[in-house]
Amino acid sequence: MINLKNILCVSLTLLLALVNLSAQEQVFDYSQKKDFYIGDLKVEGAGTKDPNAIKSIAGLKIGDKIEVPGNKIPDAIKSLLRLKLFKDVRIILDSTVADTAYLRISLEERPVLSRYSFSGVKNSQHDDLNELVSNILSKGGIVTEDQKSLCAEKIREFYVEKGKLDAKVKVIETPDNVKPNTVKLDFAITPGDRVKVEDITFEGNKAFSDRKLRKKMKHTKRKGTLLRKTKFIKKDFEEDEESVIAFYNTNGYRDAKIIKDSMWREEDGDLQIKVNIDEGNVYHFRNIKWKGNSLYSDEQLSTILGIEKGDVYNPELLENRLRFSLDGRDVSSLYLDDGYLGFEVNPVELIIPGDSIDIEMRIYEGPQFTIGDVTIEGNDRTHEHVIRRELRTRPGDKFSRSDIIRSQREIINLGYFNPENMDIQTPVNQQRGTVDIKYKLEERPSDQLELSAGYGGFSGLIGTLGVTFNNFSLSNIKDRSTWSPLPTGDGQKLSFRLQSNSRFFRSLNFSFTEPWLGGRKRNGFTVGAVSSSFDYTTLGSGSLSITRAFVGLGKQLSWPDDFFVSNTTLNFEFIDMADYRNGNFYVNNVRIYDGSFKNFSIKQSITRSSISDPLFPRSGSRVSLAVQLTPPYSLFRKDNYYTVSDSEIADIRARLQRLCGPACDITDELVNDEVASLVNARRFEYLEYHKWTFDSEWYFNLVGKLVLKAQAKFGYLGTYKKSIGVSPFERFELGGDGLSNQSAGITGRDIISLRGYETSDFPVNNQGGAAIYDKITMELRYPLSLNPNSTIFLTGFLQGGNAWSKFGDFNPFDMKRSAGVGMRVFLPMFGLLGFDYGFGFDKNLGASAKWTDYSTFNIVLGFEPE
Repeated sequence: MINLKNILCVSLTLLLALVNLSAQEQVFDYSQKKDFYIGDLKVEGAGTKDPNAIKSIAGLKIGDKIEVPGNKIPDAIKSLLRLKLFKDVRIILDSTVADTAYLRISLEERPVLSRYSFSGVKNSQHDDLNELVSNILSKGGIVTEDQKSLCAEKIREFYVEKGKLDAKVKVIETPDNVKPNTVKLDFAITPGDRVKVEDITFEGNKAFSDRKLRKKMKHTKRKGTLLRKTKFIKKDFEEDEESVIAFYNTNGYRDAKIIKDSMWREEDGDLQIKVNIDEGNVYHFRNIKWKGNSLYSDEQLSTILGIEKGDVYNPELLENRLRFSLDGRDVSSLYLDDGYLGFEVNPVELIIPGDSIDIEMRIYEGPQFTIGDVTIEGNDRTHEHVIRRELRTRPGDKFSRSDIIRSQREIINLGYFNPENMDIQTPVNQQRGTVDIKYKLEERPSDQLELSAGYGGFSGLIGTLGVTFNNFSLSNIKDRSTWSPLPTGDGQKLSFRLQSNSRFFRSLNFSFTEPWLGGRKRNGFTVGAVSSSFDYTTLGSGSLSITRAFVGLGKQLSWPDDFFVSNTTLNFEFIDMADYRNGNFYVNNVRIYDGSFKNFSIKQSITRSSISDPLFPRSGSRVSLAVQLTPPYSLFRKDNYYTVSDSEIADIRARLQRLCGPACDITDELVNDEVASLVNARRFEYLEYHKWTFDSEWYFNLVGKLVLKAQAKFGYLGTYKKSIGVSPFERFELGGDGLSNQSAGITGRDIISLRGYETSDFPVNNQGGAAIYDKITMELRYPLSLNPNSTIFLTGFLQGGNAWSKFGDFNPFDMKRSAGVGMRVFLPMFGLLGFDYGFGFDKNLGASAKWTDYSTFNIVLGFEPE
């Protein structure tokens, strides 16, 4: 008879030999635990992975004692799964002999990524998407479900930030037959349309209208907002909500808060937004007390703070008056400019029941610091003394924040260094009570090559070649190691300029400037010369030559402040005309053809400039008033000194007869015209006039990088004696781009560009030029690049101006208006390049004119038109 107990024991032994220990099924169907020693441990399915490393990570090795069932095998499976390198992990019991177990680790590798792609979107977006995905997936790496989900989420977020809230991403995984155990991923993207904001409404707002609050939302705009996209981005919307609350705070609503916001979609998919606001009460400043101040009295600090009892509570204003006033008139500046670098002020609010707030200003003045070492780095070409003489921070002086700011401005205005990469470090030595100042600079090219061309009508193409060395060194002219291409490093300016049309005209000018004459004070010295000639004798139109030399002295003033500069220039000019018929020189409507003219004048200008970056100013102003005077010769002469004798009239008639030929009839009118021309030539043999010019520029940083430039210009050419008339030279020519009519500037006129108009649009230009003009400009500027090697910005402008022949005709409200757009590119070697497209609204063209006749396209080469 077979023993039932023996049968059960044999069955249990066979079942134990066949059991599989897997990651998915860790149940041993037996009732008693048993200890085994690992006799052998194999690894299969590891692929490129090291089997020994897998055994080590599993924590199993031959000879180890294991308990079945027990924790050691499940723990080994978990350790291997935790690597995320395998889809499946099994530990299989192949066989047992007595108390020895023979185990096998069976693995199934996860696939490796061979490549991925994007579908459903434009190729232009692939680079951005690739940057997102490459931070999560790598080619040759393992692909997990978590990674695929994360990639899909990041891609969706990318489109949501663009306002496409309905974006969907599907990850399609397929085997790659090129290489075994590899997969390729395709991110199938459905971006959807941009979700527009239909409307934004507010509830609970009583003090301010919905329209007013919507204006405070910088990013989130509803449909119909001019020139603004209406996409919804959650992060921007949250920032806009903070802006709304900040607006309430600045108007005294200290407790204002947003209770909730609600959003829902319309049938067309547009978004409706409702914001619920709790405005709270309006608070006012009451008593402001100062605590801890010993250097300045309460009255002095309260005066600078400028907040009175009863003013509407405004935390932003309070912070600005304490620390961050743009004009430097804040309490912190008072201390920081006197060396108290550790100064702190903390306003503590004491809320009074009702609508008032008392504030206690708790001040820590700290010790007074002096300046220790002042070092300069990065000046590879510019000599250190050129930079150091611009600094307001000197060793041993009291530390001053305003002196550092002013020193930074002066260095930038040199034009030799990159303002974007300029760094000022101020390490503090508490033990010595000193502050070291380190100016870290980066040189940029400052020399300029001017290549320009303009079409001058009959005169043909006018070419210009000019070179300007803005960091020249006269003292190093013998040291060839400093030549690049000429000696550099001393901050002097040397320029040469040649203009010619190769047929009738040439002009050569030269100038040299030493900004620190003597090296101790900012006394500028300038010397230069200009020689120009127009020769049309081959065409029977005579010739004109102009030779001018000038010398100038400039000085920085200390009153009213040290932003003022005085410049005095002596000019010596000689003008010779010989039957010059191509000129445009008139006195009292009589044209001048012949004569020798001498122009001896002194020019005095006073300029105040607080502009910090001359290439792209973002703040500050430049205001200049100049007067140019000649001696009043006519006041010391008899009135008949310019009369013409009868014999001279006879000579004029004879000369005209020779020129015209024996058959010509020389009329009295023709003779009288020549006589009048000769009278004017004698009347102005020594030019006399007084010339006044005013120019003001103001720059305002509106928002971000957007800058508003406001400019007003005025010029007037007067005479000492009415009977003499206005000088035929030194007049103003309005209109054009300042390039095509630049020959007018060479022949003794100031060229004032007016975009949208040609010089022919102003009749006074055809009668010798204007004696008085005005011009107003409003211009928006936005930079595309502030790289010093290529500064690029766009402009949009409104302009108005006009010119008159005499002061009695001047009417500041009679303006020729224009509007347009333009672009400027500044390349260090070539200077300023650009274009303007202007539309003149007030041209007298008649009813048949097309709208294109009212517009002009101007090119800017080498310089910014006046």
